[in-house]
Amino acid sequence: MLKIYKSNCETLYELALSSAPVKGAWYNLINPTAEEIDAVAAATNLPHDIIKAALDEEERSRVEIEDNYVLVITNIPIMRGKDMYDTLPLGIIITADYFITVCLEPNDVLACFNSSTAKTFSTFKKTRFLFQILYKSATLYLKFLEQINRRSDDIELQLRRSMQNQEFFQLLELQKGLTYFTASLRSNGIVLEKLLRLRSNTQLQHLIKMYEEDEDLLEDVIIENKQAIEMVEMYGNILSSMMDAFASIISNNLNIVMKFLAAMTILLAIPTVIASFWGMNVNVPFSESAYGFLYVFLLATTITGISAFTLWKKGMF
Repeated sequence: MLKIYKSNCETLYELALSSAPVKGAWYNLINPTAEEIDAVAAATNLPHDIIKAALDEEERSRVEIEDNYVLVITNIPIMRGKDMYDTLPLGIIITADYFITVCLEPNDVLACFNSSTAKTFSTFKKTRFLFQILYKSATLYLKFLEQINRRSDDIELQLRRSMQNQEFFQLLELQKGLTYFTASLRSNGIVLEKLLRLRSNTQLQHLIKMYEEDEDLLEDVIIENKQAIEMVEMYGNILSSMMDAFASIISNNLNIVMKFLAAMTILLAIPTVIASFWGMNVNVPFSESAYGFLYVFLLATTITGISAFTLWKKGMF
């Protein structure tokens, strides 16, 4: 899907692909077709491989600088389902006249820049627009991390009441999402630091021109990213400790059950052995007595009772 936008500090309006290229336009590509990539390449005079760079799910975050463009690839957070968090590459290309974004899927980061929020951003202020997108991505990480934290607390309460495999699978999904977030946030941090160093590069003034407000915004993005890194590490440690703790509890409960079954097996074996002795086809005590069965029963009960008391004293019950 290809959408072309242009803002004038008040409204955001959409341009037709067939219209002539307009300076300051924003080309937004979401899982584009080959024809759409060709159209954007022709309108912006960009190489095809640069436009398609972010269409690789495994693409790493990086900054690529050339004479006529700057390519920024950052990993943004997405939510694919309940307890399922992932990251996705977002490519941002800045030329002297155009601003291009490329992503494989619709996402909450770019969705925030629409006609209802047109007063908060400008497509022709390309540097600030770039930092606003990065800031939105960083805040979205924080939002998802808070959701993961609340969800892990809910699962912990469920695990306290019942030890079901479903809860452990949910914790596993959350831990997988935190792992993705950790790797992406660290690589994004490297990209942000590199962008911060570009402010002193006078050769890129025609592509990235930073004013004081832009530098402040970029520093805010770096702070938010560092905070997200600290939070994801903390929540990851908590989640790992929680899974280890509940795994130990399950193992301990299993040991208690096995110990109880072992004790019951011993107690049930005592009357069985005694009954086996008195069931032999030989002369045995009390065989001639009218109360022989009662004597054998009392003997088995007494020995079993003494054994049960001994096992109870040893903590087998």
